[in-house]
Amino acid sequence: MPAVNYDLMRQQMLGKTPGKENQVIYWGRPLDWHNQTLTPNPDTIYLMAFLNTREVGPVVLEIPPAGPAGSINANIVNTWQVPLEDAGAHGIDAGKGIRFVLVPPGYKDPVPAGFQVLEPGTFGSYALIRSTLASHADADVARSVDYGKQVRVYPLSQAAHPPATTFVDVADVDFDSTIRYDASYFENLDRIVQQEPWLPRDSVMIDQLKSLGIEKGKAFAPDAAIRPALEAGVQVARQRLAATYDRGFPIFYPGTHWMLPADPALIASAQGGFTDPDAYPVDARGLAYTYAYIGIKRMGAGQFYMIATKDSAGAALDGNRTYQLHVPPNVPVEQYWSVTAYDRQTHALIRNMPRASRASNIADLVRNPDGSVDLFFGPAAPQGKQANWIPTDPARGFEVMFRAYGPTPAFMQKAWTLPDLVAGGAEAR
Repeated sequence: MPAVNYDLMRQQMLGKTPGKENQVIYWGRPLDWHNQTLTPNPDTIYLMAFLNTREVGPVVLEIPPAGPAGSINANIVNTWQVPLEDAGAHGIDAGKGIRFVLVPPGYKDPVPAGFQVLEPGTFGSYALIRSTLASHADADVARSVDYGKQVRVYPLSQAAHPPATTFVDVADVDFDSTIRYDASYFENLDRIVQQEPWLPRDSVMIDQLKSLGIEKGKAFAPDAAIRPALEAGVQVARQRLAATYDRGFPIFYPGTHWMLPADPALIASAQGGFTDPDAYPVDARGLAYTYAYIGIKRMGAGQFYMIATKDSAGAALDGNRTYQLHVPPNVPVEQYWSVTAYDRQTHALIRNMPRASRASNIADLVRNPDGSVDLFFGPAAPQGKQANWIPTDPARGFEVMFRAYGPTPAFMQKAWTLPDLVAGGAEAR
């Protein structure tokens, strides 16, 4: 699932945009529903770089230092979305800027001083880069985009005189990398098998995939007998994954329905690079990449997430109802917080909505006298609450993600608590 998730995004770039590997695609404005990646953040500027060392050898990824011009939250993973490193104000460089060099499998040559070596174990890698927004005002968006364009990607062989990095604005592209639960799933998987080396942990899958017609060095061409079995199998997987997701994750705040963003065993294994010989949470990992994309090395440092799929009464969130979320004052974050609604089925931004989120870096957000904020979700804005309203589709269920960028120790120690969404809260009525 993480490899197919990666390839879906890469194929959207290659097939729908002028962007190529070892370049940078970016969204030149805050995201709207045309970006159908999994649970993205509409309150920052997104840049993506799909890196490939197969033809050009080691590839450099430069992250600029944080300062008055801006700051970045960046996560780098390999093809299997195993976290390699985080960068930016809360990453390994602590905002000082850094030059990574990603090397091909088996690379042994020395790397010049001044570069941080990353060994993906695969030819392909991926960087998700978020350029922080001071606000959604046009001038602040432009500043955030300009700062993000200080990122550099180039072959290490040209480090003495780096060529200009190509940036491609894809803000107007219908970029849909939601998981396809049909036979095409196996086409994405076959592409990864053909292009990447087997990792030692994958050995158990070689013969199993061969029985489906996925074999390194051979064309994947399922016949009329096997294709229906693939279609049926992927539907069984979809049902099992959905049932597991419905059971939920551990609760972050006791007495609420705010959950951790993934199984704690997965978070721990990912932060350790999956090096623990006694643990490999394969099912939890597969599930995570049905609703998210990227691996984070230091969860809780640069960013932290919580998911809610139910209201205070334990009922599933319904796009045809109105809900109130009270965000208490003094949220313990160094940067900003945001709240986003997603389609419950696809885990992408709800289609055809005028916006998907509200955040503390939005100028027109209405705050209460004590600094708290009341947000509203529903198919129509409660009277007088337009500025704090997040629209939902009355025909579909939804889910909510709360993001904390630069969470302080007080956040992780739960000195501050976020209450549940309340159906038809006092203000909503």
